[in-house]
Amino acid sequence: MARVNHKLVKQRLNEQRSKISDRQFFSSRLLAGHFEDLAAAQTRRYRYNRRVRVNLYWKPREKHVASTDNMLIRINAGNSMVTKVKGRENRYQIVCGMFAHELGHVLYTDFLAAQTHTNYLGSYRWYPYPPDLKTTADARNEKAFWNYVKTDPKNLEMVQMVSHYISNVIEDGYIENRMLNNFPGTLGYGLEKLREQHFEHIETVTQLIENEDEGKHIFESILQIMLSYVKFGEIKYGDEPLSDERIQSVFGLITDIDSALMSKSGKDRLNVVNMVLVRCWDYIESFCEECKKRQEEAEASGGSTSLAETLSEVLGAIAGGSEMGEGNSTPVPEASGETEESATADKRAQTHADAENEDDSQTDSETEENPSGSGESDNSSDEDAIPLNGRNSGSGKEETSDNEQGRIPYHQSESLSEPVGGSVEKNEDYEREHYDRAAADIERLLDKMAEKAACEQLENERIQELNDVAQNISYGNIHEGVPIRINRIASVDEELIEQYNAIAGPLINISRQLQKSLQKQLKENRRGGKLTGLIMGRRLDVHALCRNDGKVFYKNNLPNEIPELAVGLLLDESGSMCSCDRCTYARASAIILYDFCQSLDIPVMVYGHSTDYTDVGNTVALYSYAEFDGFDHDDKYRMMDIAARGSNRDGAALRFVAEQLSKRPEAVKILILVSDGQPADSGYSGSAAEEDLRGIKQEYQRKGILFVAAAIGDDKQNIERIYGDSFMDISDLKQLPTKLTAVVKRHIRV
Repeated sequence: MARVNHKLVKQRLNEQRSKISDRQFFSSRLLAGHFEDLAAAQTRRYRYNRRVRVNLYWKPREKHVASTDNMLIRINAGNSMVTKVKGRENRYQIVCGMFAHELGHVLYTDFLAAQTHTNYLGSYRWYPYPPDLKTTADARNEKAFWNYVKTDPKNLEMVQMVSHYISNVIEDGYIENRMLNNFPGTLGYGLEKLREQHFEHIETVTQLIENEDEGKHIFESILQIMLSYVKFGEIKYGDEPLSDERIQSVFGLITDIDSALMSKSGKDRLNVVNMVLVRCWDYIESFCEECKKRQEEAEASGGSTSLAETLSEVLGAIAGGSEMGEGNSTPVPEASGETEESATADKRAQTHADAENEDDSQTDSETEENPSGSGESDNSSDEDAIPLNGRNSGSGKEETSDNEQGRIPYHQSESLSEPVGGSVEKNEDYEREHYDRAAADIERLLDKMAEKAACEQLENERIQELNDVAQNISYGNIHEGVPIRINRIASVDEELIEQYNAIAGPLINISRQLQKSLQKQLKENRRGGKLTGLIMGRRLDVHALCRNDGKVFYKNNLPNEIPELAVGLLLDESGSMCSCDRCTYARASAIILYDFCQSLDIPVMVYGHSTDYTDVGNTVALYSYAEFDGFDHDDKYRMMDIAARGSNRDGAALRFVAEQLSKRPEAVKILILVSDGQPADSGYSGSAAEEDLRGIKQEYQRKGILFVAAAIGDDKQNIERIYGDSFMDISDLKQLPTKLTAVVKRHIRV
């Protein structure tokens, strides 16, 4: 089999591991694959079959942090939000939190409903239904809203963007609450670390007011306060009294916001967006006019910033906010057993108490024309209050693994149990369990990255060595002046791995079936024992004297190992192999033979050959798919690159592979050729080329190599003429894997 040189890989691994920078680690495809696998494992409860793709990159000067289009999650690990955190482990937690947040949008955000909401505004209608106008101020604001929107297309564009951002703020709180409740392990822990950082950088109301003196708009302050409550359940008041109009604007909405955050219907959250647009319309209108003024001033000074870009820049500066997600799908189906509790219940309860206390202290002189709706909380009754229960923590965090863990199999059930006597109580003594395996997880990923880098370095060195060997072989006069080039994939990409995993199952099953017929015999020969029922022999079996057929002798068999055997497979990759699925069967046969030999500890080498046209003319191109001594375990994936290519200069390719095989120490060496035609290259065809092949065969047969030429095309008679007794006729391509494996089986029977 392709044995892995662990000692050399370990040596290079230690060298590479110390050289891995944060930029390499956080922008690596390996880390992105880690998050993709994590998402796949965690989201199976929803039968979410579409694999979430992750793109990690490192651009410190780019303002983009993280976003999703419902198909791909993009994370800028070079953003200051990550780099200002000290320590690779802590940075990993922040990136993991970003991934968890965007995964929450993928799973729980109703993108279609959000698109419909924007489209309805464009046609001057509310979606999903008009807001509840409780006061004359609300009615006046709604009328002013539609008058403003219909006046100018620019006004409509701004209002659509503002409403989309408000929706994103509320959606952020909703999806983070669900992620914290439903994924308390690695994802939840990373999200909590990100939230801690976000909350730390949120300014107090006092600081927000100070910023307004420097050009910030009051609506930006209201949005910041709203975001603080939506995500964290609390508001940083600073030195400001609760009667401040910014605080009161949010207090007047918290009951509706809480209801939307606990609802799994995206329409309920969009209805709250409509309510915010109406209740805060005076602020929003002033904000939109300010943005129009900024954009016009920028245009007058020669700038090219659009109105949308101006709005996006202003709204994107709000601390703790995220980029507005885009997509075209509905949320995943609801899973049974998911909690519907608030992850920030205690803090929300305190904010509710602040709002109620402030309501009690307000005088009757407050009028219903207050645009912030600060007096509306008096209209809600205790029956309408949202239950704010403590979060159910579970029994502990599960350790992250790079392998699939055991799962409860699906089974048919008749009914569900109906427990009685349950109660809801708050655990005052609960302290959050920290996930203390985060450092070990990162160490494992770093080891994988270092191992991948070490193997890639070793493979690059091997490619150079193979090309050096190829240049030092004497190919004969007929190949003089023809360049030889060895091609090998140094680092296997994800696409090849996915392609292999998609088709490997049935092929590996064929390999296992072919091995079964040998397993018993090989086991007996390795173990040794008594062979009974012999007609002749030196030892009489007293237990068989009663037999009438004379088979009363036995002998002792000594333990035997499999005869030392090495296999080389050379595949024709000429252009004609694309016909009749010849290349497809050749690829499948290589995968089956490779697995068969590996399972039986038989060293195996797989090569393909064709020609490339270069500046110096046709070049013999050899493709190394599997080598006798491997540095990684990826040769099986490399064979997915087998394909029909150019011409075929068989002699040079055959000599190179035969030379490599002849160096092996095994007693039996088998070289299997799979071809669909005669040699055909510029200056290399006809009887002269055939004579070259016969000479190579005879030369290496004298060196102990057994040739098997499997003919799968229309030139079978010609191939038989070339290889003589080594010829194997494959009339049915479906029999190719079985017949090639049978060649190996014949030489390992003892």
